[in-house]
Amino acid sequence: MSMNRRNFLTSALAVAGASVVGGTGLPASGLAAPQIGQSLHTADRPWADIPAVALPAGDIGAAQFPKDFWWGTATAAYQVEGAWNLDGKGESIWDRFSHTRGKVKGAATGDVACDQYHLYKEDIALMKRLNQKSYRFSAAWTRVLPTGAGAVNQKGLDYYSRLTDALLAAGIRPMCTLFHWDLPQPLEDLGGWPNRDTAAKFADYTGIVAKALGDRIDTWAIFNEPWVFTYLGYGSGVHAPGKTDPKLFLKASHTVNLGQGDAFRAMKAVAPKARIGSAYSMSPGEPATDSEADKAATARFHAINNVWFLNTALRGKYPEGFAGGIPEETMGIQPGDDKRMTAPLDWVGINYYRRTIVSDNGNPTAIPPYTERPGSEGPITEFAWEVWPKGLYDIVTTISNEYNKPIIEITENGCSYGDTPYGPDHDHVPDQRRVEFYRGHLAELARAMRDGANVRGYHAWSLLDNFEWAEGYSQRFGLTYVDYRNQKRTPKDSALWYSKVAATGRLDA
Repeated sequence: MSMNRRNFLTSALAVAGASVVGGTGLPASGLAAPQIGQSLHTADRPWADIPAVALPAGDIGAAQFPKDFWWGTATAAYQVEGAWNLDGKGESIWDRFSHTRGKVKGAATGDVACDQYHLYKEDIALMKRLNQKSYRFSAAWTRVLPTGAGAVNQKGLDYYSRLTDALLAAGIRPMCTLFHWDLPQPLEDLGGWPNRDTAAKFADYTGIVAKALGDRIDTWAIFNEPWVFTYLGYGSGVHAPGKTDPKLFLKASHTVNLGQGDAFRAMKAVAPKARIGSAYSMSPGEPATDSEADKAATARFHAINNVWFLNTALRGKYPEGFAGGIPEETMGIQPGDDKRMTAPLDWVGINYYRRTIVSDNGNPTAIPPYTERPGSEGPITEFAWEVWPKGLYDIVTTISNEYNKPIIEITENGCSYGDTPYGPDHDHVPDQRRVEFYRGHLAELARAMRDGANVRGYHAWSLLDNFEWAEGYSQRFGLTYVDYRNQKRTPKDSALWYSKVAATGRLDA
């Protein structure tokens, strides 16, 4: 999921939420399959009566998406590929982190995950059956350059070439993300993202992949959720590499902004017709009170959480996230960095999961310079996130208005519920709450488009249940249930519903 998942507070809440529901559900044997819309509440499944999102029927009926809309799903290399050390792949920070006791719930790792490295043809057949037109996946840096630099691992490039060709043969657009959190461990040993040198090495890697696949892939995302992997990795330590120094977060964020600009130019040099963007975690902030202090804190939240990596690309400067100005010395900003950060992105990716309630923390120069908490008015998922469809409308229209109506794709949106297979054949996974989640969010997305937002595609998170970072396998975000014991894929009711939406462009299909 990506996991936005998408900040240290959320991760802490998710741990609490997961401990309540267990994340595994009940054995399916002998249970009758409920119909869509039927309550799943039983004495053994008390969490299953979490209410769905209700929207006026008119809002659903008014939602009509264009015929050329990109309906898709998303995954990430470390979360689904497995094959962590096969065919020349090197060690990433997530390999090291998950292999370290106490870092991931249940001592889980992505060593096998969904084994998509070997089962990609099966997964592509599933996508085709579900009427998917786009598949957002990520390339693992260590599969292409095992140590992060130096000699290319041709077997790694060949895998992504086979994956790309199979997608195209199925009539599915490949959308490749170049970095979804799995930094090569040898580069982390040299300082990781806080080290400015990492930016140029990253650009070299992106140029290699774009040159190899740019004749077939036309849509690329440079980064996935740069705020998340810089803050959770170097500020709070919840994610790999597990550092807990806010100053390292600031340094890392600046290197990533340099790398974003460098990568954009490196990719355009070898694939000039490529459509290049990045996927950003975004959450509309709402002030906890009407006080001027909380409103100012909410503006700082928007600057740092939502557009810290977008404003630099499109405008060549940091937004005003701190009272008293940007901490340039701490971040290591040098003359000319503004031009180096600038990248006229062809499109903007938005990953949306929930809204955030923001209040002043009394220290506008702190890192971060605000206090945040999740909303609590809407239904709560098993990851302890509020379901708030209107937030998708809010953030899409905000970005559209602030940045002159850029092309937008929703690169992630989804929810975690632990519904499991029912029936004698274990072939039915009723998950009405996920259906209602998607119905509500897509209705709000359609409303944003009617109000002028230039949205071209939507990618549900995720195609498959998968390895959810520090949560291991305790959370299930997939449209498809994965039995990790045998890698059996079972489309959930939400997948069947989404396939109808993709075929018709309507939510009342």
